[in-house]
Amino acid sequence: MQEISSNRFIPPHPLNTAVLFLVFNRPDTTKQVFGTIRKAKPPKLYVAADGPRAGEDGEAGKCEEVRRIAMQVDWDCEVKTLLREKNLGCRVAVSSAIDWFFENEEEGIILEDDCLPSQSFFWFCEELLEKHRDDERVMLITGFNAIGRVTNESYFFSTYGGIWGWASWSRAWEYYDADMRLWPKAKKLKILDNVLYNKKQARWREKLYEKQFKDNIDTWDYQWSFARISQRGLSIISNMNMVKNIGFGPDAAHNKEKNNYYSKLTFLNIAFPLEHPLFFVPSKQYDAKLYKLLNNSSFLKIICRILKVLIHPGKVKRHFLKKMMSQK
Repeated sequence: MQEISSNRFIPPHPLNTAVLFLVFNRPDTTKQVFGTIRKAKPPKLYVAADGPRAGEDGEAGKCEEVRRIAMQVDWDCEVKTLLREKNLGCRVAVSSAIDWFFENEEEGIILEDDCLPSQSFFWFCEELLEKHRDDERVMLITGFNAIGRVTNESYFFSTYGGIWGWASWSRAWEYYDADMRLWPKAKKLKILDNVLYNKKQARWREKLYEKQFKDNIDTWDYQWSFARISQRGLSIISNMNMVKNIGFGPDAAHNKEKNNYYSKLTFLNIAFPLEHPLFFVPSKQYDAKLYKLLNNSSFLKIICRILKVLIHPGKVKRHFLKKMMSQK
């Protein structure tokens, strides 16, 4: 069981913002994240659940248990559900759930079943959703900060962002396209070169978006970052990390390495009243550090895979043979 750091937080008022809770097949993480939602007591809770995958033994039971946990609402709350009978996969299930959320709400908070926030996260999002409601320069608010403090204020702006605990507006989500149909034109016009700080960052993002566009990867978040960057949208980043990803391990959809940099991050409650930045510019320092961190992580993953092949070639060979047989 993950524990939130002990710094105390007293809510300044009852929470008034709707929450979307995205769940699937992990009762343990779902229970922990729902516990923080229950403590915050949002007035509206949207629960979106993908269906079990065909041929996965025991998954239907896990999905049923997750849905039961996510709807144990015992406070004054309007609950809406989107419960899929069949599995849509990460890309479609998550993006369509957020579509559904913003069809019903002009703004709100989004939490996946492995993103465990501190209590202050909810009120941080709520205050900044209201403050920047009509400012189209801002497209995302996140409580996740992988780098650490970069300013003296409560938050700063970034060209990038994070989706491990975030909030946004329907006006920003309107630019989202799961198929990234604008990407070929954006690539041709070198849009990234005009937005990002240098060509290294531009080429890095270009490779990510090109792979997503061509290979149709079962994910939804690259498309969201492209939507924001292509509109020169900024993200608000809290100056301390308020969300911990507790989903690392073999049951995760993407993050299967249990011991890594992100899994060891601590998370805290931010102090109120918030101190707002004086200048409306993205932090070059944060964006450069994040670029370096993500590139180092990708490089280390490649090295680990090579080492596995060198050290355990027989085991790796058996793994690929089994995978090939399962695809026939």
